[in-house]
Amino acid sequence: MHQKPSHSGIRIGVDLGGTKIEALALADDGRELIRRRIATPQGDYVGTVRGAGDLVRALESELGIDGSVGVGIPGTLSRASGVVKNANSIWLNGQALDRDLSDNLGRPVRVQNDANCFAVSEATDGAARGAGIVFGVILGTGVGGGLVINGRGVDGPMGVTGEWGHNPLPRPQDDERPGPDCYCGRQGCLETFLSGPGMARRFAEAGGHPTTAVEIAEAAASGDMAAAAYMDRYADRLARGLATVINVIDPDVIVLGGGLSRVSLLYDRLPELLPAHVFTDRLDTRIVPPVHGDSSGVRGAAWLWQPEADPQAARLETAGAE
Repeated sequence: MHQKPSHSGIRIGVDLGGTKIEALALADDGRELIRRRIATPQGDYVGTVRGAGDLVRALESELGIDGSVGVGIPGTLSRASGVVKNANSIWLNGQALDRDLSDNLGRPVRVQNDANCFAVSEATDGAARGAGIVFGVILGTGVGGGLVINGRGVDGPMGVTGEWGHNPLPRPQDDERPGPDCYCGRQGCLETFLSGPGMARRFAEAGGHPTTAVEIAEAAASGDMAAAAYMDRYADRLARGLATVINVIDPDVIVLGGGLSRVSLLYDRLPELLPAHVFTDRLDTRIVPPVHGDSSGVRGAAWLWQPEADPQAARLETAGAE
């Protein structure tokens, strides 16, 4: 059997998404070497840990070397208990994911919120490179966010910085109150309106044909009147949610990530809709798509391990990597 030498020259990132687990390997200079993905074992914690470990081993087998491993998750590790909390992939909650992955792989593993990984990646050398204040938004299976100030990720003492998806939808209309039930136990969270699954459910409730969020956006772009009307309402809800973020932190740039970041309509409609809700006389906030695509988070996870001499190390360490 081929024996892989131990090597610190590659960094492997893993993104534990709600629908897919993706892994990639980066060289020292940031070049992507290899990337693989599998479907997420829904509701299966043991299967999720095993799947992530198998992906890492598959990459290392193809490259012939071992690397460091960083993992982005749709939640965070509790500072109080050391287990996962706030994950919309609810089977991760209450689990010592970092320790279990470390046991599976036989080496230390760093775990960080996926939105933080995404935000730092885009602020470092992506769509928001050089910006002072960056808010990275995840619009996917869930809704999350990450904050970067002067190149450094901000995690906060409870690890919940940027979790705007679990604020209530601002300025709700009569038919938006009290709002749908959320897995977090509350009603009317932004995530229940703006996530991919939430968007699809709200469209079906409004009389649309049951379908996926991406298919709704594609139908709207193709001239479907019902889908187009719904996308206008989705953009309005997104604008109301982002306006509260802008009013609090006044970011230079908001980078949209997740599967819905590919919907081009949002980049046209948001600058038109936001001024009505932002406390300013002129909207200067740039709303941009990610340079590294909807896989920017997995790239940020790979950078969770950095030599101290590398300027990105401090940025990611202050984003809460343990």
